Amino acid sequence: MPVAQALELRGSLTQGSLLRGKVPEGSKVWLNDEPVKTLSSGEFVIGFGRDAGPQQALRWQTPDGEMHSKPLTLAERQYPTQHIEGVPQAMVTPPERVLARIKDDNWRVAVARKTDSLRTDFNSEFVWPAEGPITGVYGSQRVFNGVPKRPHYGVDVGAPTGTAVTAPAGGKVTLAHPDLYYSGGTIIIDHGLGVNSTFLHLSKLSVAVGDIVKQGDKIGEIGATGRATGPHLDWRINWFNERLDPALLVPPR
Repeated sequence: MPVAQALELRGSLTQGSLLRGKVPEGSKVWLNDEPVKTLSSGEFVIGFGRDAGPQQALRWQTPDGEMHSKPLTLAERQYPTQHIEGVPQAMVTPPERVLARIKDDNWRVAVARKTDSLRTDFNSEFVWPAEGPITGVYGSQRVFNGVPKRPHYGVDVGAPTGTAVTAPAGGKVTLAHPDLYYSGGTIIIDHGLGVNSTFLHLSKLSVAVGDIVKQGDKIGEIGATGRATGPHLDWRINWFNERLDPALLVPPR
């Protein structure tokens, strides 16, 4: 089989991107010499974080033992700085009494994001989970009350409290918590092969852990819980520990 026909890739070759791929059935795949879980159908997925290096290498071995390779050159992005004032100081520099709670929150999220199911929802065309203007973008450097913090790893959709939030793709709910310290009402949905969506600052949760949702199903409502200065949805996409840009998976606003 010609190499051009042996590999299919869908997605943007840029930092923050999720790529959906397909190789001949029964093939094995590696990204930069790390094995990539591949379905028996040949479907796989890879992702590149905010600051991923521009030069990446994809290899695959077909069932007949033949090796193929394809260099991937990622476009480098420039990220804006966003200054946010009026954040409660306890949300900028948390007091010692809440550090154990934050550690427990982080553990809950990490466990949910380790899910490595054989679901294939990641291969669908994603849709926006809420209607409203974009108020924050992926990769921006956040400065809270003048204090530089970690970059923002999601896309923010501003809308009134109570606005419906729906599943951008099908999947299984792996976390549904009404009150994490920083993110408030939080839901994580597994889309398969390590791809998951996270929804932050919700005022209401309409699903529970273990629920199976279809694209477009209501999962909660927008709020201003956790570290938020107003009602909005912070939607995030991960491929395991790689934090990706959700806006690259949906039509532009």
